[in-house]
Amino acid sequence: MSRRSLTLFLFVGLLWGIPYLFMKVAIDTFTPSVIVFGRVVIGAALLIPIALKQGGLRAIFKGWKYVIPYAAAEMIGPWYLISSAEKNITSGLAGLLVATVPIWSTIFASVNGDKTVWHSTRLFGLVFGFAGLVALVGIESITGNSSIKSIFMVLLAAMLYAYAVNMITQKLPGVSGIALNGASMAISAIFFAPFAYVQWPSGAIPINAVWSIVGLGVLCTALAFVIFFTVMADIGPARASLVTYINTAFAVLLGVIILSEPITLGIMVGLPMVLVGSYFASRKPTAKV
Repeated sequence: MSRRSLTLFLFVGLLWGIPYLFMKVAIDTFTPSVIVFGRVVIGAALLIPIALKQGGLRAIFKGWKYVIPYAAAEMIGPWYLISSAEKNITSGLAGLLVATVPIWSTIFASVNGDKTVWHSTRLFGLVFGFAGLVALVGIESITGNSSIKSIFMVLLAAMLYAYAVNMITQKLPGVSGIALNGASMAISAIFFAPFAYVQWPSGAIPINAVWSIVGLGVLCTALAFVIFFTVMADIGPARASLVTYINTAFAVLLGVIILSEPITLGIMVGLPMVLVGSYFASRKPTAKV
């Protein structure tokens, strides 16, 4: 990996590590629907012009019957669930739970016929990662540090992320990632527009809440996707997917430093196990020559 690719890789990790921080700040002022609406409107406004210039939207229009469920499973459902959950759990814990995406992706791949899932390395990752997840949820439940309902909301979001990627990879392989996500953000904006209109705050809006929405849209959505696809073109999708582990570390670290969130026993036990398990679960065995 070149120095340029490594720098961009780490930068994407940071950009996808801070949305949990922004959502935690914004949820004190806005409803989840307003937060997601603001995020996707800004993201679509920035990504769609790029997609138009690149000429990638034509394939998206042809595959609209897959783009709509992708938007629902990649953005509408997860971003609403995570925003809602952060009323009752820390931003770091939310980021850690989303790190289970590779585990769920491996399971979905198995259902779709990928036999490499049962390779000993990937099977170890699944078992070890789930053990970490059980330890995390169990400890958080016993100690009363976090809302179990909120934990399962974020886990559902992680499952939806995994389903969306598996589905679109099979149904629309090779489409422009920028065009796909830009169009999906536009669909999400249309979905959330009436809810955002009804739920818009009637009182004064704190400036930190406004900047959180702007940061979500510009940095964590539009800019992060553009840089991620640049990195993926440089180093390939398999290595680029490892950014999951970087953004989880950033999510936990930023929550502790900026929001003074505690590092609970559940996080200390579950974090390394989930990350190690996700890493091995997502590794496909090298074909023997």
